[in-house]
Amino acid sequence: MIEVINLCKSFSGKIVLRDINLQIPPKQTTCIIGKSGSGKSVLIKNIVGLLKPDKGTVFVDDKEIPKLSQKELYEVRKRMGFVFQSSALLDSYNVYGNIVLGLYEQGIRDTNYLDTQAKRVLEAVQLLPHNGNVNKEEYEQEWNRIRNMMPSELSGGMKKRVGLARALVGNPEYIFYDEPTTGLDPVTSEQIDNLIIEVEKQLKVTSIVITHDLFSVYRIADKIAMLNDGEKIFDGDLTEFKTSNNPIIKEFQDRYNQ
Repeated sequence: MIEVINLCKSFSGKIVLRDINLQIPPKQTTCIIGKSGSGKSVLIKNIVGLLKPDKGTVFVDDKEIPKLSQKELYEVRKRMGFVFQSSALLDSYNVYGNIVLGLYEQGIRDTNYLDTQAKRVLEAVQLLPHNGNVNKEEYEQEWNRIRNMMPSELSGGMKKRVGLARALVGNPEYIFYDEPTTGLDPVTSEQIDNLIIEVEKQLKVTSIVITHDLFSVYRIADKIAMLNDGEKIFDGDLTEFKTSNNPIIKEFQDRYNQ
């Protein structure tokens, strides 16, 4: 479990987060929502140790993140995967190179192991058919086609899938998604949402999704936390969110319904 306790963070005297308390339950999808500038990204950066709180703390599976050494923090981060808003694929690497880069940087050079991991995650994000559903020759042809594609050859939806595959390659327990449907058409957005749900269920990961897209929230959220001007104004399930009388939440929902 991830637990945030009385978290405060300011920059140049401006309060960005004020006394945030939040529990992120395991093996579920928690959506952190709010308008731009509400503190969503700063909250995530405190959770993963990229920032240190001015006050309060964060626990990840009983590890107090702000008190960890860099080596200890690195070990915790091995259990985390990150899917960036822009996918953040390296243009000079093909799909395969982007996916296995993290393993390669850990010193892993076994080609068979790298290939096995890359195939596993490409199947998980549905860029490869599950081995056994097609004959071996067809599978290898598709594997060679996908692995050698460059980022410039990928559609927006494919880039998101490769970004997710890269996040999954180390068998993480936590996946952080930063605006996963931004810039995608409605059909592709729904496909990515369905993929988030499927990955959570199949791989038993905990998903933390930063988004302001209520279409996605209504499809994927088990739990919702809403920030507004650095304060948590809601923490509950989807039904509670939909029926909330909080005027800020109702305004947020009205914009979605327009």
